[in-house]
Amino acid sequence: MWRYGVVFAVAAAVTFALTPAVWRLSTRWGAVVKPDERRIHEHPTPTLGGIAMLIALLVALGVARVIPGFGPVFESSEPFGLAFAAIVILAIGMLDDLREVSAPAKVAGQVFAASILGLAGVVMFYFRVPFADFYVLSPDLGFLVTVVWVVAMANAVNLIDGLDGLASGVVAIAAGAFFVYSYRLSDVGLLSEDNMAPLIVAITCGLCVGFLPHNFHPAKIFMGDSGSLLLGLLMAATTISVGGRTADQFSGQTYFFFAPLVIPFVILGVPFVDTALAIIRRARRRSSLSQADKEHLHHRLMRQGHGQRRSVIILWAWTAILSGVVLVPTYTNQGNAVVPFVVAGLAVLLYTLFHPGVRQTARQLAEEDDSAVWPKPVSASDPPAGLQRRQPFP
Repeated sequence: MWRYGVVFAVAAAVTFALTPAVWRLSTRWGAVVKPDERRIHEHPTPTLGGIAMLIALLVALGVARVIPGFGPVFESSEPFGLAFAAIVILAIGMLDDLREVSAPAKVAGQVFAASILGLAGVVMFYFRVPFADFYVLSPDLGFLVTVVWVVAMANAVNLIDGLDGLASGVVAIAAGAFFVYSYRLSDVGLLSEDNMAPLIVAITCGLCVGFLPHNFHPAKIFMGDSGSLLLGLLMAATTISVGGRTADQFSGQTYFFFAPLVIPFVILGVPFVDTALAIIRRARRRSSLSQADKEHLHHRLMRQGHGQRRSVIILWAWTAILSGVVLVPTYTNQGNAVVPFVVAGLAVLLYTLFHPGVRQTARQLAEEDDSAVWPKPVSASDPPAGLQRRQPFP
């Protein structure tokens, strides 16, 4: 465990130390996000925080390379391919931060980065269907599923980057939970020594923890698309390495291996629910899927009266609850059958509380109550004020 603690600390410390320098660099390059009707922040804020994360990732991988015990991980091309893919996807995000890139071009860049990851060997071998058997993927189909998975994960993290500290905090919790899970699988012999998932997810958690002090409200710097796409790529690589690379069952009961490809939807439950709602909402309006709006879960929390900090902490707590629900059976081997129903119940509750119609209905009811209590404005045709009848207060 001390090895993972070292790389976690290195990733967090380097990110924390480099972020002020990236702040100055962003200001010099003009990579500053100004307030507008689509954004919540009130002051111009530098972006490109993902640069500090990328440098910290490369430094942490270099430190891990020389730590005894991580040798088998670096015998394959996967960590080097991941580093190359991270550089590419950060460059795509930086380009979008500096000068807006069209959605097709942005997706094409993500596909290129995912392809690099797949060519390096990070590819799904198995596809499991919940409550059903698993399917062995052919090399061509496995590569395609890998690319789609990386693009989906990167955009899911990108979509929740709407409040100060939200994306970095959610991914930190998700990465921490996934590290506990993957470390457990290593203990029981279901992950080989050369599997890079525990190492990468520990580094990912460190990147977020190191960046969070600069990014929590009021944020001094944003991670930008460069940071959110990078975090999505790292989480995708770890879930592929764990969920799509083994046909073994964990104790024959554990939910993670009952449907291992659902793990990211559970661990990253908040961003994936948000992604699904955003896609459905924009499809109904026939608007672009890349068009920003203020209908995400965090925006709805703000409209319900929660401040930025409280809204972020609420969504952190939601992610932690989802993570805890699916982690407990991993260690106790009890309650596996209940997990899908608890997760479904949390998803229903989430949708019920934050459905777009909830706030609209509440507003309509409030307007009706106001019109019933207060008199209408006096006009020339109205009777004298002394003869008007007012509705009593309820």
